[in-house]
Amino acid sequence: MTHNKKALVATLAAAIAATFMGAIPAAHAADAYPSKPITVLVPFGPGSGVDTTARIVSEALGRELGQTLVIENRAGAQGAIAAQGAARAAPDGYTVFFTTQTTQAANPALMKKPGYDPIKDFAPVGRVAYTPALLVSNPALPVKTLDDLIALAKQQPGKLTYASGSAGTLVPAAMLTSAAKIEMLHVPYKSIPLGLNDVIAGHVAMMFTEVVTGTQQVKAGKVRALGISSLKPWPSLPDVPPIANRFPGFELLAWYGVYVPANTPAPIVDRLSAALKTVMNDAAVRERLVGLGLEVSYSTAPELATFGKSELEKWTKVIKAAGIEPE
Repeated sequence: MTHNKKALVATLAAAIAATFMGAIPAAHAADAYPSKPITVLVPFGPGSGVDTTARIVSEALGRELGQTLVIENRAGAQGAIAAQGAARAAPDGYTVFFTTQTTQAANPALMKKPGYDPIKDFAPVGRVAYTPALLVSNPALPVKTLDDLIALAKQQPGKLTYASGSAGTLVPAAMLTSAAKIEMLHVPYKSIPLGLNDVIAGHVAMMFTEVVTGTQQVKAGKVRALGISSLKPWPSLPDVPPIANRFPGFELLAWYGVYVPANTPAPIVDRLSAALKTVMNDAAVRERLVGLGLEVSYSTAPELATFGKSELEKWTKVIKAAGIEPE
């Protein structure tokens, strides 16, 4: 063997060895994962729909993974604060982002500088559920139907107030004002429960809220349901008319999904995805989520990756069509 051939063989052997040795730590880390508690970042406050859902799913995931999952709420800036934190976290599987379409599909069109990229900065784990937005008003407001609300808003242009606590509650309101050709005053909140509390107290006239947070208040008589953003009546609120009955095609569904920081080792992502699939197929977990008013809709990591890109395009178009300017 010539000197050059010997040198080439040595170089190739060294490269193969380096590749093999480099793979060992990642493989070992995946085998040992998880060896300590996992932080679950939630972009909205306690009591919000995504928070309640995250707690149910995280509890079951903890049992499946044999490790504790700790919820950390980081509300503010339409979820961007939590998204930035998740994007910048170590890609080791010990920070999980349990989020909604607000951070992953809407914020790039709602914010000039969200501070993260919903596609490049995250690795999908799986989708969990869907939910429509529920239009509710303070019972003292002299309206009982959506038509009543529209008529009142036209009598008092720019005077009626509406709250929002996320893109999933802001965007349908903008869609409604555009479709009905009415003017109302927007009052933003850090999270949906805070806005809903002020609707109940009469400080704000109405809002689109989540089914998870709004259903109990409707049944308790603390707010009045005027419409829902699904095309058909929602199973948990069959008597609430779809807004699409008045404005054909009016539909906007929020969704919940699980992500980890980009560059998290594939074996760890696979471990989380497999655990999430098991949890989402668990009858007891599904029953609890359906009981909240959610439509359970599990998807795999690759499916969520494709879905996330299509949702980003969809929400960008919807937001622009509703006339919402990025801030």
